Parts: sequence; structure tokens; C-alpha cells
Amino acid sequence: MLLPFDFRKDPYLILDFSATNPDLASLNLTDTAVFTDYVFSKLKAAGVQVGVGGYNEHRVIYRRSPHFNDAEAEPREIHLGIDLWANAGTPVFAPLDGIVHSFQDNAHFGDYGPTIILEHHDLASGPLYTLYGHMTRQSLEGLYEGKSFNAGDKLGEIGPYPENGDWPPHLHFQLMTDMLGLKGDFPGVCSVADRAKFLAICPNPNELLQIDGL
Repeated sequence: MLLPFDFRKDPYLILDFSATNPDLASLNLTDTAVFTDYVFSKLKAAGVQVGVGGYNEHRVIYRRSPHFNDAEAEPREIHLGIDLWANAGTPVFAPLDGIVHSFQDNAHFGDYGPTIILEHHDLASGPLYTLYGHMTRQSLEGLYEGKSFNAGDKLGEIGPYPENGDWPPHLHFQLMTDMLGLKGDFPGVCSVADRAKFLAICPNPNELLQIDGL
């Protein structure tokens, strides 16, 4: 269990943040309050508490932040994880046994904010890392590299904006098979040119979550 929702029983809404969603053209996505109102009004209208989606989605929402748009490089718009949009303060649980690989507060507009990365070794498939982005700052308190978590242990909570990187409250959940030497951070979005490279080391998190329709 990653969040306190049973995706086999509890209703959820798949959210689309690609250019095919006409709603996005009229939204001021640089205004986090406006963006948040949009997300949570969609959840309320659907009668659900959580929205999901995003893996390998070609998104337009990253154009809101220079963090994803270096004038010297191709924009990063391919999402490498699954987002779970839910209220700030929603608890986040370790889905697998693991240890803390690294953590840090990636405090830039549009970045992850407080981020935790766990390392999992007792798997037939080989080493696996899981990333939890947009947490509360309090979630980082008491952490240290090598700290153990059992599956089901609470990691922390989904953070509010602006401390969560200035996003509508959600959890960015991502799998990696290679950390590329990084600590406390890992690309959650890549360019179209790098899509194949990153998808090869960032498998679909829904293989673990098993959410129908994704």
C-alpha cells in the first residue's frame, strides 16, 4: 500500500496533463492556487479523493517552470513516474521493504520539494530504487542513509504548496533500476530525445501499483 486508498475498491480519477486536454489551454498554470483549484475541483466533481496517472505522458504543464526549460537544451516534458493527487497531509507508506538511499529538499519552483529515495535489494529482478517527491519537510526529519523501512511503514505525508515544490498536493512515485550516481534527486521528467534512455531505467510504477486503466 502506497497511500491509504484501495485502488481495487475505492474510486479514483485518471487525470490527463497532455496537450490533448483542452482545459489546460485556458489555465494559468504558473499560479499554483489556480492549478490546485483545477485539480481538486475535478476530483470533487468525480466524487473521488485521489487522482492518478502520468507515466510516459507527454505533458504541457512543465512549461510553467524554467526548471524544465533550459534555453540551451530541449524542453523536458515526458513524465517518468506516476502522480497520485490527494490532499496535503495524506500519509505515504513504503510499498516494499527497503533502506533510505538518500533524501533532500529540492526547493526550486516546480521541482520535487522534499524527496525520499529508497533502495530495495531483495528482489529477483535486481536492484530497484523508489522515489517519493513532493512530501512535507517534516517527512525528512529523522532520516539517515541506510535507515530501514518495512513494507507498510509510514514514510511521511504529501506536502502542501509551496513547500512541496509549488505544485497542487500530490505524490510523484517513480521506479529506477540505476541511480546514475545521483543522490536525493533523480530526473522525473525527460526530453523527447532522451525518452527511450530514461524509460529503460524507469519502469512503469503501475507494475507495482496495479491500478486499472493506467
